[in-house]
Amino acid sequence: MTPDPDVLLVPGSQSPISQGSAGKWIITGLVHFRQYRILIEKISRPQSQPKRRTKPKTNSKAAQCASQPHFDDDTSFNPAEDLADFTDYISSETFQYLPEELKTLDYYGYSKDADLQARYALPLTGDNVADLLPTLDPSISDSLMAYGITHEAVQGINEFLAPVLTSLVNAISTPPPAPSSTKAQAEGCEICGRDWIPLSYHHLIPRFVHAKAVKRGWHREEDLQNVAWLCGACHRFVHRFADHEELARHYYTVELLMQEEHVVKWADWVGRLRWKGR
Repeated sequence: MTPDPDVLLVPGSQSPISQGSAGKWIITGLVHFRQYRILIEKISRPQSQPKRRTKPKTNSKAAQCASQPHFDDDTSFNPAEDLADFTDYISSETFQYLPEELKTLDYYGYSKDADLQARYALPLTGDNVADLLPTLDPSISDSLMAYGITHEAVQGINEFLAPVLTSLVNAISTPPPAPSSTKAQAEGCEICGRDWIPLSYHHLIPRFVHAKAVKRGWHREEDLQNVAWLCGACHRFVHRFADHEELARHYYTVELLMQEEHVVKWADWVGRLRWKGR
């Protein structure tokens, strides 16, 4: 069953991009954005909303009434939510100004291009960030200073972003582990989520069409061994859901599989089954 072309909006993009024409680059960009947001959150600790001072108590009831502070009726302030909102804002606003090549760069592209390695030589400094983000919106810097995260005289926005981008490029330039060796990282079946039954790896690009996938330009050779860890029931379901060629062309990531309503319904149903005790 061939899906209709999905349309996704990559953070920083002003127009949707067809999933069918550039799916793998969209997925890479979204992964980089998630990594970028996590890095921003690690070093962002916005100050909480300032508390208004109150006058000392007096013996006069009138004075006590007059001295009561007038707060807004906003009792829903939550530091964790405030941090999450702030992180989302800073991440999305700065990510859109990154060079397009950095948004979708992966290890294989980086390792084969000497110019890219020179351009993103680590560690990146504030001067490097200024060169990479020459048109960054000044309001972003103003927000960071307003929250007390940056101080122009000590650490400006370029210095703030330098370790973030250094960590991002470092992750990109690190060789990925062999997909079949990542079972220890799997927290459960990647479709139904059950973590108490045996898992096996599913080639996201089926081995039967590896040669065709490379020859026709569907995938690079280095992507052929990408796998997902699935329980037996979900593994069998995936191969019933689509044939080898459809899986290779349209469902080569778990994210793409989970965009299908039929797959989501299956995952919800099978995830409630208790075939084996915890």
